[in-house]
Amino acid sequence: MTHWLAVAVPTPAHSGVGEPLTYRADAAVPAGSIVRVPLGRREVLGVVWGDAPAPSPALEPQVRALAGRFDGLPPLSADWRALVAFTARYYQRALGEVALAALPPQLRTLSGMQLARRLKRLPGPSASDGAAAAAPAPNLTPEQATALARIEAGGGPFLLFGATGSGKTEVYLRATAGALAQGAAAQVLVLVPEINLTPQLLARFADRFGASAVVAMHSGLTPAQRLAAWLAAHLGQARIVLGTRVAVLASLPGLKLIVVDEEHDPSYKQQEGARYSARDLAVYRGKLTGATVVLGSATPSLESWHASTPAPDGPGRYQRLAMPRRVGLGPNDRPTDGLPRVRRVDMGRQPRGTLIAPPLMAAIGERAARGEQSLLLLNRRGWAPVLHCADCGWKSECPHCSAYRVFHKIDRTLRCHHCGLTERVPRACPACGNLDIGTLGRGTEQLEERLIECLANTARPDGTPVRVARIDADSTRGQGQLEASLARVHAGEVDVLVGTQMIAKGHDFRRVTLVAAVNPDAALFSSDFRAPERLFALLMQAAGRAGRDTTGGGGAEMWVQTHHAQHPLFEALKAHDYPGFAARELAERAQAGLPPHAHLALLRAEARTQDAAQGFLAAVAHAAQGALAADPALAQVRWYPAVPLSVQRVAGIERAQMLLESPARGALQRVLASCQPLLHQLRARPAHRAVVRWAIDVDPLAV
Repeated sequence: MTHWLAVAVPTPAHSGVGEPLTYRADAAVPAGSIVRVPLGRREVLGVVWGDAPAPSPALEPQVRALAGRFDGLPPLSADWRALVAFTARYYQRALGEVALAALPPQLRTLSGMQLARRLKRLPGPSASDGAAAAAPAPNLTPEQATALARIEAGGGPFLLFGATGSGKTEVYLRATAGALAQGAAAQVLVLVPEINLTPQLLARFADRFGASAVVAMHSGLTPAQRLAAWLAAHLGQARIVLGTRVAVLASLPGLKLIVVDEEHDPSYKQQEGARYSARDLAVYRGKLTGATVVLGSATPSLESWHASTPAPDGPGRYQRLAMPRRVGLGPNDRPTDGLPRVRRVDMGRQPRGTLIAPPLMAAIGERAARGEQSLLLLNRRGWAPVLHCADCGWKSECPHCSAYRVFHKIDRTLRCHHCGLTERVPRACPACGNLDIGTLGRGTEQLEERLIECLANTARPDGTPVRVARIDADSTRGQGQLEASLARVHAGEVDVLVGTQMIAKGHDFRRVTLVAAVNPDAALFSSDFRAPERLFALLMQAAGRAGRDTTGGGGAEMWVQTHHAQHPLFEALKAHDYPGFAARELAERAQAGLPPHAHLALLRAEARTQDAAQGFLAAVAHAAQGALAADPALAQVRWYPAVPLSVQRVAGIERAQMLLESPARGALQRVLASCQPLLHQLRARPAHRAVVRWAIDVDPLAV
């Protein structure tokens, strides 16, 4: 007997095929089964989505048969399929694209026999893990105990608003223990924003619950490691999955708890393919499965903060749990007593060209002489952002991008951080031959060299020279370099650490007592409405690295070098007043009609010319407004003209975008869904052959 199956396959985005395709099988195949099917001239992986209606007799001979099936794997659950279907529908992507992207890449290359061998090699629980799981846990503070009790009582989602050092991780661990106690098949998903934050958190969970109970899941793993982690989670052998945003779509049939650490971090938003927000999908997945969801941060996103504001001032969709005090404070201490003192340095009063203000340099030297660590944050890598000629005005522009190539002094190269073009630094100006080429701006390499020069005569307590280290994307490019650099910092082998934002969040540096932001002013007047929110979160998170091993503040300090010392953002930072900052920002967004008081989407196009990209978007808008003339949803959506992106050209391709805004999420979704067929139709017309690709970005982080 022939069975007709609807199978989700990885159809390309430009194909216009977003729904499952029909295949035939000689026997019934359960929904959720992973199969191999022919697609064109290839054989690809697919997921059975259910039964398909029988085709007409004339089409039956054209329907192709399944090529194979992974009999050793249990089917993917209905909850998982519902999550994937929602992701594809909401973020306007093909169902098969999302479903197959959620599976480990190596699974696509294996036969049934090869997979059976992999399953046999999966490690089981070890006897030593029981001892690790029985390790004693520290006593909870009253605030931790209250938050944990609320979480275990059920409900949610919960927003755990805890100051840096308040013990949010211990709450996660206790909540995990409670979730796992619900049954032998119970599972927990813990999300972190970046790969470099997984090792220390993974170690904490492994120490508490045993190494075999926890698996990591992120893009930094090898294909074999990703497959092993996914299989362990899918089969229920891994009780705890800890990973980055890709883990939100992992198959976890026994899911009881979802933790999203540093939920404010923009890294949770995917920027290629299906541009989903892992934080938002975590909340939706909790609703689907009945799992408890905990979003944790010292600086929550304004969307989450607004959602946790009780009525009548807010929707009250989340329950807010506050932990404003650091662990170790006495009952009579104020919450701010355990946080570092914020000091602002007015750079307008410093000598022109000053990179590090003399008072800050003196404070760094004093800390190093006492054996304490300092952390300096400069969110720009390289030696200088631009190389230039003062005689003719030449600058190190990238020939393929509308951006400058960054000067890296270590290897004497000019690198474009967008397309990757790398060239040797010219001996003279390419335009006029001037030998005296200068630099504009500062990067982490220059900051590191300046610190080494200024601290050359400063000794550590043991008499040895002060040691300066740098952690950024350039210094940690090799395999294992990031882990080795962080281990040196934790071991006290580094006195002054220089880095970008990758060192400013999540790390538990116990010896750091001074943190400095060298040049944070650029975000104060950015055209991006989210820039102040991101800057405040970055500075608050950076400040939280200081004084974590002290009580009563312990003399810990956060220095901010700025030309706008009286700016309200720095006033709120000095008072560690996130609620005040959030209230002011939300009021401004309400007046401007910006998220979370409105919903946004971007139509993006890339073409060989800017006119072609903008013309394509304008044609889509015109066609959509005509097709939806009778739909009341159209009146609720505002279309803005197409404009170039902030970085207009990358690798020789021009980029443009069009903003759509609506106070109603449903109306915006209806309009976007109607744009899908129009995008495919217009892209196929000769007038738009110059268009290379297009994309829809729902709830974009930058506009």
